[in-house]
Amino acid sequence: MTQDALLKLLEADARLSDQQIAERLGLSAESVAERRAALEREGRIVGYRTIVNDDEEGVSAFIEVRCTPERGGGFDKLARRISRFPEVRHCYLISGGFDLLVMVEARSLLEVARFVSEKLSGADGVISTATHFRLKTYKNNGLLFEEEKMHERLIVAP
Repeated sequence: MTQDALLKLLEADARLSDQQIAERLGLSAESVAERRAALEREGRIVGYRTIVNDDEEGVSAFIEVRCTPERGGGFDKLARRISRFPEVRHCYLISGGFDLLVMVEARSLLEVARFVSEKLSGADGVISTATHFRLKTYKNNGLLFEEEKMHERLIVAP
């Protein structure tokens, strides 16, 4: 069994039992359980999550953060500090015109604005921020949220 095959199955549906995975990969449930446990210990599998379509609840924002790297630590210390805020769902070091991409969730636009102005933009090392709000989700974690509906042609009579 390749661990890639196991990981792909779990990414597609983390609710699969070891027995179901074993049947798909032609292995025993015990060997699947051992491999899954090893991947968890190694840090390749870091958690299991339910994906919720929350387009109608709360506000999600993507914040571009330009910052000054710290001597001896680069961007890591600042990214860890930012990641500790409860509003922060994701924090990535990225290439391009800014350094960090931070995704936050809040109950309102005002809460996002307060987070940016009171917590994020004043943090040591932050040079500037730019906030973008999520309007609609089409795909999340590889799952399409809305399949295209086939439209039947209307019959047109003269």
